Amino acid sequence: MNHNITKAVIPAAGLGTRFLPATKAIPKEMLPVVDRPAIQYVVEEAAGAGLSDVLMVTGRSKTPLENHFDRVAELEDVLESRGKTKVLQAVQAATDLADIHYVRQGDPKGLGHAILRAQQHVGQETFAALLGDDIIDDGADLLLEMIRIHESTGASVIAVQEVPEDMVSSYGIVQPGGELEDTRWRALWANDLIEKPAKEDAPSNLAAIGRYVLRPEVFEVLERTQPGAGGEIQLTDALIELAKDPEQYGGVVAVVYDGRRFDTGNKLEYLKANIELALRHEEIGSDFEEWLRDTFSS
Repeated sequence: MNHNITKAVIPAAGLGTRFLPATKAIPKEMLPVVDRPAIQYVVEEAAGAGLSDVLMVTGRSKTPLENHFDRVAELEDVLESRGKTKVLQAVQAATDLADIHYVRQGDPKGLGHAILRAQQHVGQETFAALLGDDIIDDGADLLLEMIRIHESTGASVIAVQEVPEDMVSSYGIVQPGGELEDTRWRALWANDLIEKPAKEDAPSNLAAIGRYVLRPEVFEVLERTQPGAGGEIQLTDALIELAKDPEQYGGVVAVVYDGRRFDTGNKLEYLKANIELALRHEEIGSDFEEWLRDTFSS
């Protein structure tokens, strides 16, 4: 992990309306996936890629996020006194992942606005942005490859994934350009991006999936970006400008990730994440698989 990028920004100010009433009093990012909250997987991914400085952009009712990544001395003392070493280590692991900071988004003006709120913390450094809804297999490796591509090309880099044609209207879609060579995953220049296009207007089925490595110039672009789809400041609109002016901004490269991604902001994908990750869990995986087979084989 010999790279100079150390900062990650995680927007986490959404209301989680798709999970109401469960998210009435609990942030959607704190909903558990097997034995830890969804947001912890994302922070672990950032830390695994060497991003030791994490800024979460939060909103009202997000205090449980801060509590989760904070130390709880009383709980740790109880666990230690009772000899629950393994549980104690799991509790402490969340605290030790990274140096985590917080800033409030304030007005809910969209993803682009949330990223813009990180400007003072990030300064003039290239940084990674990770959306808290997505859990990605090999996520740290994907980020490391995106950072490597940034360092070799000077471009901002986004992760994309092929989606069915009837789902393109739910994503920011890339218009692909020339391909790069010698990359772990297929990578290509993004000539343009379209936010949630109709199926007949989509230039491809390559959809942005919530992992970005962004040059600091994105902030100056976001500052003048007008509200777009949904009346919000869209990050996609800023990426369009970066892509169309490679001489000034370095352009945008899209890495086509072909692994497993769980959109935990979607009920069905959230349930799939719990089942698949439970099957891989070293403590309960084999017993859970046996139960599934016994329960659904007949």
